[in-house]
Amino acid sequence: MTSIAAADALGNPAAILRRDARTIGLVGLVHGTSHFFHLLLPPLFPHFMREFGLSYSQLGLLVTVFFVISGVGQALSGFLVDRIGARPALMGALACFVAAALLAAGAEGYGGLLLASAMAGLGNAPFHPVDFTILNRRVSTPRLGHAYSVHGISGNLGWALSPIFSTELFALTGSLRWTYAAVAMVALLVLAIVWWRRDDLDDRAALRRSVEPAQGAVPAGGQAGAQASAHASAQAEGASASTFGFLRLPSVWLCFSFLFFTTSALAAIQSFASPALQLLHGVPLRWSAWVVSAYMVCGALGMVAGGFLLARAERLEPLIARALMLAGSFLVLAAMPWVPGWLALALVAAAGIGTGLAGPSRDMLIRRAAPPGASGRVYGLVYSGLDLGFSVAAPIFGWLLDRGQPAGVLLGSALALVAAVVASALVGRHTARGAASRAPASA
Repeated sequence: MTSIAAADALGNPAAILRRDARTIGLVGLVHGTSHFFHLLLPPLFPHFMREFGLSYSQLGLLVTVFFVISGVGQALSGFLVDRIGARPALMGALACFVAAALLAAGAEGYGGLLLASAMAGLGNAPFHPVDFTILNRRVSTPRLGHAYSVHGISGNLGWALSPIFSTELFALTGSLRWTYAAVAMVALLVLAIVWWRRDDLDDRAALRRSVEPAQGAVPAGGQAGAQASAHASAQAEGASASTFGFLRLPSVWLCFSFLFFTTSALAAIQSFASPALQLLHGVPLRWSAWVVSAYMVCGALGMVAGGFLLARAERLEPLIARALMLAGSFLVLAAMPWVPGWLALALVAAAGIGTGLAGPSRDMLIRRAAPPGASGRVYGLVYSGLDLGFSVAAPIFGWLLDRGQPAGVLLGSALALVAAVVASALVGRHTARGAASRAPASA
C-alpha cells in the first residue's frame, strides 16, 4: 500500500509533521461527525413516541434501516473510493448528512423519519473507506498508530456528544425543526471546513507523489529502473484486472469477522448494559444510565495508550489478544451475582480500556491485510462488518433480556470478544503466509 511518506523520506521533518497533523485532525473531525450522525434519531425517540404515536418496534426499525443501508453502502463505496478518490466521496457523504438532518427537521410522521434514517445511513456508508484511504496514503508510517488512535477517539467523542447536543437543544427550544436545523448546521460547518482544507485530504495527490522517485534519488537500474518502478506502482494501484480479486483472500473475510464480533460486543454494551445492570445488581437507573458514557470515555483513553503501544509493537495479534481478553474478563466479573453493584459498574466501564487499547492495532491489522490498489474496497467490505454487528447483535441481546437473562448480555459480549481474538490470530497467520510467499519473488 503506497503512502505519501515514501516520497517525503528526504523532506523537512517539521513540514511533514505539520502536514500529518493537519490530515489526522481533519480525518478525526469527519469521523467524529459520522458517529455523531449514528445517533441522529435515537436520542429523541421518546419525543417521537409521544408526537407520532410510534411503538418500540417501529423505532427499532429506524435503527435497522440506518445500519442496513450503511452496511451495504459501505461495502460498495469502497469501489467508489478506489475509482474517484476519497475526497469527493467524503464531501458527498457530508452533504447526505445535511440532507438527513433537514429531512428529520421536516418530518411529520413515521415516513419522514424513515427517509431521514435512510439518508443518514447513505451518508455514513463511505466513511471508513474514505478515512483509512486518506490516512494510509497521506500520513507518515511512524505516525499511523497515533492517527488510528485519533480516528477511534473522535468516533467515541461523536457518540458521546450527539445525544447531549440534540436532547439539550430540544429541551431548550421544544422544537423538532429547530433542533434538527441546528444538527444540519453542524454537518454543513464540517463540510465547509473540509472544502477549505481540501488539499490536506487529497489522497490522489499523495498517490501521485508516492510513485515518483524522491528528488535527487535514482532507483537501482538507473532511469529505466525508475520508470519500471513507477509503472509497477501504477499497475498495483490500478486494480482493473483484479477488481474482485481481494474477495478471494481469507484475511479479508477474517478481518470482516473480527469487526463483526467486536461490534457485537459493543452493541450489547451500548444498548443493554444499563438495564442488565439494573436487573442483575439493582443498580439505580440514575447510575446505570452513565455506564455507556463511562465505557466510551475509558475506550478513548485506551485508544490513546494503544497508539503508543502500536508504535512499539512488533506483532499486533498478541497486543489485540491481551487487550480484548482483559475487557472480556471485566465483563465476566461484572456478570457475577455476588459482585456489588458499584463494582459491576466500574468493571463494565473499565472494559472500555481493553477494547480501546486494541483499536489502533485492529486498524493496522486490516491495513496489512489489504492488497495494493484495493484499500478502499477492503476497508469498505471489512467495515461493513461493523454495521452487520450492530444490526444482528442488538435483537439477540434484547431477546436475552426479554427472556430474563440479563447476565447473558455481559457474558455474550465477553464471548464475542473471545471470538474476535481468534479471528485476529487467524488474520495474522494468513497475512504472514502471504508475505512469506511473496518474499522469494521480491528477493
